[in-house]
Amino acid sequence: MQDWYVLVIEDDPDGQEVVARILRHQNIRYDVAATGEEALALAQSNPYTLAIVDLALPGLDGWGFLSAIQDDPATSGMPCVAVTAFHSPDVAIKAIEMGFMAYFPKPIDATGFIRELERIVTTG
Repeated sequence: MQDWYVLVIEDDPDGQEVVARILRHQNIRYDVAATGEEALALAQSNPYTLAIVDLALPGLDGWGFLSAIQDDPATSGMPCVAVTAFHSPDVAIKAIEMGFMAYFPKPIDATGFIRELERIVTTG
């Protein structure tokens, strides 16, 4: 995990801190973007291992970010995982169907979150 480089896309400062704390605890390097547009610019210029994407973002939301990543050959191989405070079974199903590798409702369970990220990174 120490060679991972993660893009965290979260507009809420508290949400940013929760994910950042989990990643720091695992010695995982990361960048934080508060908007989908900022995240796209970062994703196009950095070799991220994966992206952790809040679905509800101002402007370009998490769904739009995923679509843009999938449409760009330079970033289409980057796994994305969804996080949201607006959890429902329908949203979880849609997230996976649209191409997110995993879905996490907030608040995030740190242990399960890291285990799932490890699975995604090691199995592709």
